[in-house]
Amino acid sequence: MNEFSHIIAGTMTWGSWGKSLSTESMQTLMEHCLVSGITTFDHADIYGGYTTEEDFGKAFAASSIPRETVQFITKCGIQYPSEKRPLSIKHYDYSKEHIVWSVEQSLRNLQTDYIDLLLLHRPSPLMKPEEIAEAIEQLRKQGKVKAFGVSNFTSSQTTLLQKSIHVEVNQIEFSLCSHQAMQDGSLDFMQLHAIQPMAWSPLGSIFKEDNAQTQRIREAITPITEKYGASMDQLLLAWLLHHPANISPVIGTTQPERIRAAVEAQDIQLELEDWFKLWVAARGSKVP
Repeated sequence: MNEFSHIIAGTMTWGSWGKSLSTESMQTLMEHCLVSGITTFDHADIYGGYTTEEDFGKAFAASSIPRETVQFITKCGIQYPSEKRPLSIKHYDYSKEHIVWSVEQSLRNLQTDYIDLLLLHRPSPLMKPEEIAEAIEQLRKQGKVKAFGVSNFTSSQTTLLQKSIHVEVNQIEFSLCSHQAMQDGSLDFMQLHAIQPMAWSPLGSIFKEDNAQTQRIREAITPITEKYGASMDQLLLAWLLHHPANISPVIGTTQPERIRAAVEAQDIQLELEDWFKLWVAARGSKVP
């Protein structure tokens, strides 16, 4: 599999679903990511109601960044009702025809000849592993897709798919606030089957919600930030990065200083008891 940066830049909020960055601002942000050590950019065809890939592609084409120095991840499969696609209902489509068509669209929008990693965005109860494998094999032979994975798949759904095609990545929700993958066997399964875990929303809801869990985490993390001379978001990432599954966080921030801080979080080595103090705070109870 291609080499991806361990910290990945998520682009979901770069376009109309968030900051609505101009072409120039997107280009500047890409360049800042590269200078900071982030070379991998995570997309999905649906972001911005099927507009963000195209916005990003224009900015990338306007830059002088060599294509071989960066990696593009994108996802397909969700049929999302929007201005671009006036569908009657949100649904999933993993037919061979739709997967191939989606990749062709993403290639045009991103203004590139290949996707470094294609993910199935969410599992469908109607997906046929053999048909998915045929689509990916065709795209690989054509050089349009380099690596293949899934997003938000359970271990059993991944096993079903694995009977026809090797799954290299699973991008899941994982953070101190949402740590179920540590207990439901998901991360164990990925380690057993050499599947790279990527984590979306790696900071969880700590900066978005004020509830009993986030209050406990803030109380526990404050003295630890002082101990390590680190910010709260850095420690949240350091906690995730400490897990032996070698999880790659997909960060959603568009703020240059927070991008730099995220990369620097890789250098923080949490002591064992500090890691457990944060987990216990998130759990709301001592470990069994």
